Amino acid sequence: MGNDDVTTDAARDVAPNAETDGRDTAAVAHLELSQRRFPEGQRRIFLAAIDAFAERGFHATTTRDIAARAGLSPAGLYVHFGSKEEVLYRISLSSMRLTQQVATAAAAGPGSAADHLTAVVGDLTVWHADHAASVKVVLHHLGDLTPEHRAEVIDIQLAIHRQLRDLVAAGVAEGVFDVVDTHATTLALMSLCVDTSRWYTKDYRRTPEEIGADYATIALRIVGAQPA
Repeated sequence: MGNDDVTTDAARDVAPNAETDGRDTAAVAHLELSQRRFPEGQRRIFLAAIDAFAERGFHATTTRDIAARAGLSPAGLYVHFGSKEEVLYRISLSSMRLTQQVATAAAAGPGSAADHLTAVVGDLTVWHADHAASVKVVLHHLGDLTPEHRAEVIDIQLAIHRQLRDLVAAGVAEGVFDVVDTHATTLALMSLCVDTSRWYTKDYRRTPEEIGADYATIALRIVGAQPA
């Protein structure tokens, strides 16, 4: 199994409730991957790269910068990743896949369309607040990926959008949502969740869970939910 396969498989082995370590990079707790399937050196590179990209930007960051933050030599970084762009790509791909898993799990529970929508919006809001560092790296540096890598990440973004749009459409079909344009409404709901990562800080006066609960209520207002 090559490094690509190891990384792809490892992204599925995330511990959703992993404890943070108190560092700024605690926001990527969901990248706490199985030690059996994802070598510690690669995990350290992920965390170091997120810090470096967030602080210096993609273009100003060198592979030497990432390696130093990870406690590796530049040659040690190349054992795991072929380039700086590949590091960014793997961070983006893993983060986007994990976001999709959060949405899928939230939508899979029992209940009505309104229950599913509030669960997805609430959980996605918590996810984006808890993982603001990695989310901002992905959002800000999507254009720095190669066209092929960018297309792969965007495909997952679009899949998440379709998941949420289908929930909105289901509520309309059930007669419990009053929505004129499901696409525009879905964009508004996604923006509500994702934008949390732009402003949330760990010392904010409300917890991610409290914000998620508020946004779930706001989501029902956006879709014009009718009382059961």
